[in-house]
Amino acid sequence: MADHIDYFYTSTSPFTWFGQEEFCAVAKKHNKEIKYKPVNLMEVWKVSGGVAPPQRPPMRQRYRLLELQRIGHYRGLTVIAQPKSFPANPERADCCCILLSQQGKDPGPFLLSVGEALWGQDRQIADESILAELLDKAGFDGKTVVQESKEPEFAEVRTANSQEAISLDVVGAPAYVYEGEVFWGQDRIDYLDHMIESGRDPII
Repeated sequence: MADHIDYFYTSTSPFTWFGQEEFCAVAKKHNKEIKYKPVNLMEVWKVSGGVAPPQRPPMRQRYRLLELQRIGHYRGLTVIAQPKSFPANPERADCCCILLSQQGKDPGPFLLSVGEALWGQDRQIADESILAELLDKAGFDGKTVVQESKEPEFAEVRTANSQEAISLDVVGAPAYVYEGEVFWGQDRIDYLDHMIESGRDPII
């Protein structure tokens, strides 16, 4: 069986935040490395048919707000369903995660704090000073990471991640891919756990 799980996500998705701790716990339980692969969700949606929340029919927008509150309550998180800081550009936060991963460091705690800052505190996570603060709290040199993440190579990796996601039929974020099988959404982590636990063959 594979020794890792590919993790396609965008830093600004509330569903990335909702599933982060449970997903990391499942990976640790099964001794699987997490390969963090942030994507440009707009590029993925162009192929999968997804659209940004403001462009969805009113009924779907209302249901999304319901879901945010319901899932937050289920997971014990205080959620601001309509933060003033959203939408926010996730590129800098995503590139910081890429840089940390390439340095062999775990971007997980930082990614979790980004979700908390946006959806729990209504902070603007496109603000580099806020990202630097969050990185510092996660144990990194925040200003250095933010500055170095601006090198073109990290944006190029994000673009490549997006194309890889599309090639694997990832339809949205977060998505967890194990042995080629896609699990889309934080509410599919139990199914991922079961697949690894049971040792069944992937369904592709």
